[in-house]
Amino acid sequence: MKRYALSLIVCLLAGCAATPSSIVTLPRTAVAAPPPANVSSNGAIFQSAAFRPMFEDRRARLIGDTLTITISESTSAVKAAASSGNKTGATAVAIPTVTGLPLKTLQGTTLKGSTANSFSDKDAESASNTFTGTITVTVIEVLPNGNLLVAGEKQLAIDKGTEFVRISGVVSPDNIGVGNTIASSKVADARVEYRTNSQIDRASVTSMISKLFMSVLPF
Repeated sequence: MKRYALSLIVCLLAGCAATPSSIVTLPRTAVAAPPPANVSSNGAIFQSAAFRPMFEDRRARLIGDTLTITISESTSAVKAAASSGNKTGATAVAIPTVTGLPLKTLQGTTLKGSTANSFSDKDAESASNTFTGTITVTVIEVLPNGNLLVAGEKQLAIDKGTEFVRISGVVSPDNIGVGNTIASSKVADARVEYRTNSQIDRASVTSMISKLFMSVLPF
């Protein structure tokens, strides 16, 4: 038992320093495109290979373009359930008086019994989460219908811990606002997460280790 406990502790401590798992499975940046083939210059001012209109729409629309997602997620859920029931029963048995039977002292006696059972059960759950912030993502892929598959990651090293903010989803170019910004509520198939390997997580692990020791120690 002690050997198993020590092995579990080592695994938990090793997990504290590792990068936390992620629900964002996409690459967090675009793969660099191969360099274009050398095109000989015809001497004119206009070069089709490097042309970009002066007044074109600057919204993200190509692989490698960036846009800023404003994260404003708030969820709340409440669940309550209750049940109850009861059951009662009664019985009565009388011993008749019959001439010639033994145990005459019990004849004429009435036996009665009753039972009663009841139960009640109640359950209530509630959850509330709020997540706000901003993160700039990269266009990973342009879908056939023009929508953009985006993903990004932000890492913040604070003291001895690192915070990870990751997001991925599908964005419609029509929803991109001024300054290449979009709200997270308009990102389809969004996967938004905040993970950390800081002391907060280690405090939870320490609590689990304490409970483990308390369950195996004789006192």
